[in-house]
Amino acid sequence: MQTSSFPDWHGTTILAVRKDGRTVIAGDGQVSMGPTVVKGAARKVRTLAGGQVLAGFAGATADAFTLIERLEAKLEQYPDQLARACVDLAKDWRTDRYLRRLEAMLLVADKSSIFTVTGVGDVLEPEHGVAAVGSGGNYALAAARALIDHTDLPAEDIARKAMAIAADICVYTNGNLTVETLG
Repeated sequence: MQTSSFPDWHGTTILAVRKDGRTVIAGDGQVSMGPTVVKGAARKVRTLAGGQVLAGFAGATADAFTLIERLEAKLEQYPDQLARACVDLAKDWRTDRYLRRLEAMLLVADKSSIFTVTGVGDVLEPEHGVAAVGSGGNYALAAARALIDHTDLPAEDIARKAMAIAADICVYTNGNLTVETLG
């Protein structure tokens, strides 16, 4: 059995929000090694599949890049089938000897769906159009849930405000955001 802190890392916040036909993934830019901030402007959100899919990652950067490359291959294999590509990735991630050692989590979205994909085989679709991962994920998630149901703000504004709240609470999250939008 592998002994790691998976998935309890400290080092980033990724938030996905879907509202009124728009999907946003926002990620902070902080990279930490223990108690030290080593970079403040990392880009942890990417566009995939010719701009039709967004992906954000938390965890080990090299591991996340490996997973995003695998996801891109799955999206090529299953065009316009994000759920199938995510399930296939999660299956490979869980069963492949090399992949199952990777320590990262992904938030993946297209214009109609958001999925949290983990190395333990989870492909989770949120009930309320909001999902988050990373050390500040619960703070961003709670803020976005409150904002999505009780304001008329568009998805991008909800994501930015929720990430600002997370950055004020979580020492491993900063306000230097990368925000990508679909729709």
